[in-house]
Amino acid sequence: MRLADATWTDADAADTDLALLPVGSTEQHGPHAPLGTDHLAAETVAEAAATNYDDEVVVAPPLTVGVSEEHRQFTGTLWVSPDTFRANVREVVASLASHGWDRVVVVNGHGGNVPALGEVCSRLTREDDAYAVPFTWFDAVGDHSADMGHAGPLETAFLRHTHPNLVREDRIEEARDGASDGWGEWTSHANLAHDVAEFSENGVVGDPSEGDAERGEELLALATDALCDLLDAVADRDVSRPPHK
Repeated sequence: MRLADATWTDADAADTDLALLPVGSTEQHGPHAPLGTDHLAAETVAEAAATNYDDEVVVAPPLTVGVSEEHRQFTGTLWVSPDTFRANVREVVASLASHGWDRVVVVNGHGGNVPALGEVCSRLTREDDAYAVPFTWFDAVGDHSADMGHAGPLETAFLRHTHPNLVREDRIEEARDGASDGWGEWTSHANLAHDVAEFSENGVVGDPSEGDAERGEELLALATDALCDLLDAVADRDVSRPPHK
């Protein structure tokens, strides 16, 4: 059930303790993909899993601004601090839990959110009346994950399948030509670059022309299956905290 489409009485009738909270970002994705790429992907995966899952699950509206300051030189990028992001996630999960949806999978579409999400889900589970785990869709697509860059083959393929009208196909060549081959500038296993503009001319990492709609369909299927498996595990888990040793 999508909370955004439901009435409060519909929501009250939901017979589940499971919820999905999509989170992403509003940030540059090169000249060819929309600023909303990350939260669109997270919401799409969450809704597909809710549709395919055997039991009922609630899908919360997405949190559309994340930890994205590394893209700040590109117009349209919005960001919040990690502290603000963690507080936002924690309070929304607390809201869900107050209605009985206290087993929450936070479905993430943005790499910059990952450290903060791990921290807040741990704190929620240890200190609040909820159990929360993070799930990042592009980590759950098998061997495809190795091609994850930024607005590169994976995200472009995903969008070509799910939101083809938002991909500027006439700019794919421009996106490819201004892209970097990899993320960051590395020396002695340390990344010297703090902002994407230091190593990518147009914000793209990877070749978007290598991501077609057929691949995007496979990506969505893999992420959806993985998320359904995770929902099963979360539903069955004993979430009480272990006693002191």
